Amino acid sequence: MDVVTDYIRLMSPGITLLVMLTGFIGLWMGARGELIPSLSLWCLLGIGLASAGSSIFNNYYDMDIDRIMERTSKRALPTGRIKPKTALFIGVMLSISSFTILTVFVNLLSALLTMLALITYSYLYTILLKRHTPAATEIGGISGSLPPVIGWVAVRGSISLEAIILFMIMYLWQPPHFWALGLKFKDDYKRAGIPTMSVVKSKDEIILKSIYYVSLLFLVSLLPYFLGVVG
Repeated sequence: MDVVTDYIRLMSPGITLLVMLTGFIGLWMGARGELIPSLSLWCLLGIGLASAGSSIFNNYYDMDIDRIMERTSKRALPTGRIKPKTALFIGVMLSISSFTILTVFVNLLSALLTMLALITYSYLYTILLKRHTPAATEIGGISGSLPPVIGWVAVRGSISLEAIILFMIMYLWQPPHFWALGLKFKDDYKRAGIPTMSVVKSKDEIILKSIYYVSLLFLVSLLPYFLGVVG
């Protein structure tokens, strides 16, 4: 059972479920509450597989810093309980399965957007930016903002103003959330040499920037009501 648990944790099930939930919100809003069960299930499965795959890629690439950080040092890859090649293979297979399912059972645009989210997180954020700039959080937020758009596109077949607003809501929520986590685990990030906002900026600066994002989030979150998408 410990082995099974390791593989499940490798796919970050908590994050994956939250990603699927935001995808469901996009589905529900796009369908005006009249969901097509089969389409919804295929869409959520595709989103979930891609999220799990991207989590594996992140764990694979970050093995070296995960060994240094206290909160991640006991993960299966840093400790050797799962072989890196095995993890990478599973990540690739999950990603291919996601693209195939979404292309065949949903639509091509939803599949392409899902791959955009996966590549943005796994490559742009994890490999190119995370170890070099605190702006990684804001740029990486693109990937976490796409699931509701994917859900919307699964139903509507195209990106509309409503989908863009959903994207903006998700995007504006993420930086303050991750900056707060960064403050909590500041020592870990500093030890690993990760230039998060909490490492390179003062707490007061982070609070001010978070207030800015939250204020924008409040304003943007009112738009679905005024556009008649909800309520």
